Amino acid sequence: MKPLPQIMVAPNGARKTKADHPAIPLTIAETVKTARLCHAAGAGGIHAHVRDTAGKHVLDAGLYHELMKEIAAAVPEMAVQITTEAVGKYSPAAQRALVRDVNPAMVSIALREMLPDGVSSEATDFYQWANEADIAVQHILYDQPDIDMLHHLLRDKSIPEEGLQALLVLGRYTANQVSDPDDLQPLITSLLTAAPDVDWAVCAFGQGETICLKAAIEAGGKARVGFENSCLHADGSTAKDNAERVLEISKLLRFAAG
Repeated sequence: MKPLPQIMVAPNGARKTKADHPAIPLTIAETVKTARLCHAAGAGGIHAHVRDTAGKHVLDAGLYHELMKEIAAAVPEMAVQITTEAVGKYSPAAQRALVRDVNPAMVSIALREMLPDGVSSEATDFYQWANEADIAVQHILYDQPDIDMLHHLLRDKSIPEEGLQALLVLGRYTANQVSDPDDLQPLITSLLTAAPDVDWAVCAFGQGETICLKAAIEAGGKARVGFENSCLHADGSTAKDNAERVLEISKLLRFAAG
């Protein structure tokens, strides 16, 4: 099962457009170019969303197969993680179907989106299948209740412990999407109590992205960075592209390594 890279770039997300920043990649060609530049800047993986011809987020197996093929040709060393983000319109069944159709090496799935009504046999069977298929599932955790849910699922064997991966999300639901590193340590402590061997990373919204990722790295975690969460550097200036954001975090990682 593929481990999380130290730095994963999230270049577009489900909602942002060129109106948010002209360097937001929407097409497959733009995403592949972004992947190449971000890999050169220090990203070992890409958290990839695909868009339709109108620029809307879609869960489309064909587009994901095309993107994965193009990235493998252009940047063969770069890990590709797809997403099942629901954006309020995709059901858990549709999310599961996407992963089965694509059969990716890595996928991110929000627990609250896959299990909106609690544990189901369909979800439990899916997580077991993904584990047996050697698919690295990164569980997206927005708050303490999400971590509590993960803990419960692990205790009940509804989610396999083998190869467990998680992403702690800061600032998504705060006022003006402001991320604060002081919010991180309690979440880390709780997550590691629930799953001591978890392979974990952090993403953070807004100008606080850099300082929050610095705190994550110093605590032994990994980083997801990019325009999905923030276009801003630590000093408040706007990055020209995703590669600039990756480079800022790469410098933090090198400094932490001594």
